[in-house]
Amino acid sequence: MTSNVAWGSQGLEATREGLGAMGMSAFYGGRDDTESAATLNRALDLGVTMIDTAEIYGPFLNERLIGASIGSRRGEFALATKFGSHVGDDGTRGPVDGSPAYARKALERSLTNLGMETIDLYYLHRVDPNVPIEETIGAMAEFVQEGKVRYLGVSEAAPETIRRAHATHPLSAVQTEYSLFERGPEVNGVLEATRELGIAFVAYSPLGRGVLTGAIASPDDLAADDFRRNSPRFQPDNLTSNLTVVDAVRALAGVKGITPGQLALAWVMHQDGVVTIPGTKRRTYLEENLAAMDVELTADELAALETAAPVGVTAGERYDEAGMRGVHR
Repeated sequence: MTSNVAWGSQGLEATREGLGAMGMSAFYGGRDDTESAATLNRALDLGVTMIDTAEIYGPFLNERLIGASIGSRRGEFALATKFGSHVGDDGTRGPVDGSPAYARKALERSLTNLGMETIDLYYLHRVDPNVPIEETIGAMAEFVQEGKVRYLGVSEAAPETIRRAHATHPLSAVQTEYSLFERGPEVNGVLEATRELGIAFVAYSPLGRGVLTGAIASPDDLAADDFRRNSPRFQPDNLTSNLTVVDAVRALAGVKGITPGQLALAWVMHQDGVVTIPGTKRRTYLEENLAAMDVELTADELAALETAAPVGVTAGERYDEAGMRGVHR
């Protein structure tokens, strides 16, 4: 179930489905570090070999959690982390900062917080419009030469930015939101660019930020401090429209005898060149998600999902106005 596949053409290998750790420490309501630690260890027990985090998750809390929980098992997994938004040492958040100086500071701090000597996959989390991508990637390439980073990636970058970055130093991964609810990469050139260049496309939020599991029927189902309460797609009118898509996915999953979340994940993993990092902070959901790797979809089933969730079906943007300004630069 959990054999490794190539993540891009530069040598990185990991399971097709990794684990996104963000929600353990940020954005999705309260923390339970004990259960999160158990979930991280259970993921490794089940053969997951990619754990995804970022310095902004907390800030710093998620990296420290991973280091404390599974740092002693370092040889069992590849670790991906990210930098991009300026974060002070006190956790104060600032604007996007892709400067070489900040890249260096962020890297050294992440290594300390993780308690690790090397990061397997280091991403630029958001592209800085004020710093040429060649400067940022050039600085990151120095980390590879120093042995502190093995492979490079970018997140939420436009096709031309991806090409320029890859020309500066070969990329192993491009991370962007992608799911039955968010199919923009199919039409904005990002998937085309990654496939052409031999870069792994890493789908984050492959469950539509949880809605494709069928567990969210109202904003009231979310914790008071859950950022999705302010997300356009989770506003009442938009959510009502979006739940009709969920109902269709649920019906198709029922015929197949799996959960709607498993069907949604299987669809993502059936796309050429795509790997994924669904997030969870609970062992139960982790095991449900991993079972999706064993789900095979027929041509008829894929066609039915295309009808249920065509490109552009989702109501609402994926972020608020400020968040959308930071993507696809």
